[in-house]
Amino acid sequence: MSTHQRHAARKTELGFVSSKMGDKSVKVTVPYKTPHPLYGKVINRKTVLHVHDEKNESNVGDKVEVMETRPISRLKRWRIVRVVQAAIAPLGAAVTETDVAAIVPTKTTKANQAAAPKA
Repeated sequence: MSTHQRHAARKTELGFVSSKMGDKSVKVTVPYKTPHPLYGKVINRKTVLHVHDEKNESNVGDKVEVMETRPISRLKRWRIVRVVQAAIAPLGAAVTETDVAAIVPTKTTKANQAAAPKA
């Protein structure tokens, strides 16, 4: 069996990067739906994979394709093949109180605006 045929036989999954654990390691969540065994209602389930990211190219929220590989560490048995879609906005961006106060009006900001003289 050639190398190409062995790689073609490996499982691949599409999922979302849910956490960056350390250098070259990420957690990928693979969502799927399955019917309840008794009632038949469709239930949302997920599988969390520990994945090797050799180039540190993925960020939290990215949609990635992962492939089964040899054991790399105690938990890592998958590696990133490619980033299918980058995250729209960085989820780890910090939000300060002033950012929130500028967007969301509160009782005090409404009172201050009403009391201010209009020019």
